[in-house]
Amino acid sequence: MAKQHVRSIVIFFICLLCYYNSCNCGFVFDDISAIKENRDLRPHTPLRNVFLNDFWGTPMHKEQSHKSYRPLCVLTFRWNYYFHQLEPFGYHVVNILLHAIVCLMYLRMCSMFLHELPSFVATVLFTVHPIHTEAVTGVVGRAETLSSIFFLAAFIFYAKAAKHKHSVGWQSLMLGVICVTTAMLCKEQGITVTAICFIYEIFVAQKLRICDLWHIARWMISGKPAPTTWSPQATKRLCILTATTFALLLLRIQIMGAKLPVFTRFDNPASVASTPSRQLSYHYLISLNSWLLLFPCDLCCDWTMGTVPLVANFTDPRNFGTLFMYLTLGALAYVAARVNNRQRGVVIIMSLAFMILPFLPASNIFFPVGFVVAERVLYMPSMGFCMLVAYGWFQLLIHRLRKLAWIGLAVLVLSHSNKTYIRNWDWESEYSIFMAGLRVNQRNAKLFNNVGHALESQGRFDEALQFFNKAVSVQQDDIGAHINVGRTYNHLKMFKEAEEAYLKAKSLLPKAKPGESYQARIAPNHLNVFLNLANLIAKNETRLEEADLLYRQAISMRADYTQAYINRGDVLLKLNRTKEAQEVYERALFYDSNNPDIYYNLGVVFLEQGKASQALAYLDKALEFDPEHEQALLNSAILLQELGRAELRKVARERLLKLLQKDSNNERVHFNLGMLAMDDRDLAGAEHWFRRAIQIKQDFRSALFNLALLLADDHRPLEAAPFLNQLVRFHPDHVKGLILLGDIYINNIKDLDAAENCYKRILELEPDNIQGVHNLCVVYVERGNLERAEACLKKAHKLAPNEDYVLRHLAIVQARIASAKVYSSILFHNLSKLLSSIFNNL
Repeated sequence: MAKQHVRSIVIFFICLLCYYNSCNCGFVFDDISAIKENRDLRPHTPLRNVFLNDFWGTPMHKEQSHKSYRPLCVLTFRWNYYFHQLEPFGYHVVNILLHAIVCLMYLRMCSMFLHELPSFVATVLFTVHPIHTEAVTGVVGRAETLSSIFFLAAFIFYAKAAKHKHSVGWQSLMLGVICVTTAMLCKEQGITVTAICFIYEIFVAQKLRICDLWHIARWMISGKPAPTTWSPQATKRLCILTATTFALLLLRIQIMGAKLPVFTRFDNPASVASTPSRQLSYHYLISLNSWLLLFPCDLCCDWTMGTVPLVANFTDPRNFGTLFMYLTLGALAYVAARVNNRQRGVVIIMSLAFMILPFLPASNIFFPVGFVVAERVLYMPSMGFCMLVAYGWFQLLIHRLRKLAWIGLAVLVLSHSNKTYIRNWDWESEYSIFMAGLRVNQRNAKLFNNVGHALESQGRFDEALQFFNKAVSVQQDDIGAHINVGRTYNHLKMFKEAEEAYLKAKSLLPKAKPGESYQARIAPNHLNVFLNLANLIAKNETRLEEADLLYRQAISMRADYTQAYINRGDVLLKLNRTKEAQEVYERALFYDSNNPDIYYNLGVVFLEQGKASQALAYLDKALEFDPEHEQALLNSAILLQELGRAELRKVARERLLKLLQKDSNNERVHFNLGMLAMDDRDLAGAEHWFRRAIQIKQDFRSALFNLALLLADDHRPLEAAPFLNQLVRFHPDHVKGLILLGDIYINNIKDLDAAENCYKRILELEPDNIQGVHNLCVVYVERGNLERAEACLKKAHKLAPNEDYVLRHLAIVQARIASAKVYSSILFHNLSKLLSSIFNNL
């Protein structure tokens, strides 16, 4: 027992040493869809959605669904999100711990068939096998590790029940059934443990041999008394096992809606190939998976599209690999059937069972799958493989080849450990994992596309374009690659080239055939070409109708294409057809009533129609489905503020502060918090938020003016002047800012030239601006140029005859002119008298 604990500790630390560097990896590849973009993980999403949607958050009834029903695995992701949000570290730590638990349970399982040393060796080989990096380091691989825990638990419980000679072992059997169900709800492969338990019952618990099966079959058909070697309790256990399997399969079919997922020929090219190419390719892929278990050198995250060329006919040399694999499996089965050594037969049979049965759902034998090769599905089959290898190693050891056996094992463990550790780094980022794939395979256009996406997300559009063009050259009929090329040209402002790329992608779509459903034959993501092309065209205000036509075409192909409805509604708003936009959004709600974007857009429609209360109701509805919807948070906060009620301002502030937690550099949030503070007469708070908004965006027009106005009203005009100068530097057409700046120049700085320039600039922009004209008149008055001031004020009076302040100023100037004239007349008279007196005295 002490040795068992020591071995368990060693296994645990080996696991940590191999995988600790995976904690530095981010979310990559399928993690993006399953974690970052999956709304089912968010606390505000109803928990029931986890049990209604597939692994990726898509409702099971939708055609886009992959039908991968793994609610218990998604539930663990949801717990991770609760504690870590989108911080990858916590997710990776859980994955490592789950793998360690599987390894310890695997050690327990191996010890049922092997001696202590080979069972330990098998577990070490399983722990370090590089084929597991996708299942452990890739976050979505948790489905494999979590399912494997209950997979092994179900087998261990069943084995415990089978040990009872004179009873069924109901308690262990029922625990096993629960674990089978749980394993299947973590990943579909989990149900295959029932077949392994079936084999265990026959060949281990009942100690039958393969040759005995014929006699058992005859006994069951004839109804004769059971042979003495067969236990009636075994019959009950197998009946329970069979009933459980059928019940779970029926449940699974019911959940899927009795429909298989729809995949394209790019996902699994062999599935659409003709006979015999399809069958030959399927069997070759099985041998390729076997090769990856045996020699995991060239690993790749994505084996779809052209990674593995189809086996066209019987003369393809790869058929020899397939034949060799089946001959090997057949030889092992023959040895298990004929060998006199019972333990050897049991080990081989159980190893083959663990290796073959969990792989069957991914083998394309029963139904086509959505991938060519997926390394993570080999996680369970590798259990049988490692056990077989460890048993073979032990045979070398006991047959006086100890030195060779130990050297070979050391080399294998060290090389696999090193490969696993290095492979973990490939999963560090999107760019690194896809570039690692390209080092292995240059025939997969999807890898080139994904490298392009990674570069695109970093803003490296020129480099991304090179990879997208390479994807087009590798797979010229790849619609997605052409869409990517167009989108990148769009980023580079090369709109003509972008439109050409989109039109090329559109031309590759399958053409409609009479009497056939068009929408079922087009991958939903390929319809994005209509959206991308329409969005590009919609930038030109004169082509909005053309864009609307494209959106309608996309909708006609897929009536439930909600994004097309959303985008079409945006175009209708630009065309001022708000009523139609409202109808379009309401139609989209019919297909996707839980989409917060649709509720948000309906809110915008009602805002355009001036219906504030209805707009607010829809914005609140959007937040009900997605409390973190940024646009709904911001716009609803602004709307609540504009309603002018103190209790609503509190809600608005809470929403803005929530946005601030998500993005502290959003200048609009800071500005609107400042406006709320102004409404609450919190001048210090308003000044703080306005200053913060300007720090983030130096040319923020509204923040600059409102801060300057606040400072001026607070009798701090000299502090306001720099912000007004900054405002007119970035926005020389800001009339109100120019007026306020001119006033400060006149009244506080006493710079009449600068003030005059401000007012002249206003009159260049708005020649009839009465305030600008009047204030320019004031400049003339301050300079003492009364005649020019009088002419200016007369002009202002003509522009605004009802403005009393203009009349008052005109009257004052005219009085000053009259007074100046009287004074000048008296002065002239007195001067004349003085001169006359002087001349008379002479």
